[in-house]
Amino acid sequence: MISVFQVGGAPRFLTLGLPTARAIGKSDRVDCRRWDEKYAGIEFQPALPPSQFVAAELTGLTPGRALDLAAGHGRHAVWLAEHGWQVTAVDFSRVGLAKARKLSAARGVGDGQVHWVVADLDDYRPAREAFDLVLMAYFQVGAVLRAKVLAGAATALAPGGTLLAVGHDLTNLAEGVGGPRYPEVLYTPEGITAELRGLRIVRAGRVRRAVEHDGSPATAIDTLVRAERT
Repeated sequence: MISVFQVGGAPRFLTLGLPTARAIGKSDRVDCRRWDEKYAGIEFQPALPPSQFVAAELTGLTPGRALDLAAGHGRHAVWLAEHGWQVTAVDFSRVGLAKARKLSAARGVGDGQVHWVVADLDDYRPAREAFDLVLMAYFQVGAVLRAKVLAGAATALAPGGTLLAVGHDLTNLAEGVGGPRYPEVLYTPEGITAELRGLRIVRAGRVRRAVEHDGSPATAIDTLVRAERT
């Protein structure tokens, strides 16, 4: 059953000016270069926080081995490492991961606690049943690649492991603000859960995120799916 829910707590206004999604263009090569350029133009922020939904869902889990897919500039990988996880962080942007390493060092994360991997997720194959947590946050690509990455993410989970997928929702086009404007790269709870065969769905629904748009409070809508391998 698909439910609609909202994370509690005080509203947060996202004004960082950071790219929160990566929509694949006509070729992966062009897209990689575009993201290198985006990350190169972002001012370094040592206090960069994780997504509010990532923090809310994963706080309290017993730390183990985590896989962060589309890790970008490392805000989730570093946060996980700070909470005791041994992290493998994968992204195709060398510039993004260079900033992620800088963030890790600035926050005092120990050497070797995060393994940074430069790889295209279209080619990357995680080891089977090797991770206690797999995170895919705001990886906005077409259905074929998304299904491929989710299938690999599911097989990478060890028994008892948790998979968390968060991304811009299709309804955000008409009812929210921000995010990609291409319907084919947007998530739905039904679409994500359909690709997680063999996992137990713990939570699946749409979540609302308080943002600032044109100087005024607004709302963005995301899909959030949490699943487990039993």
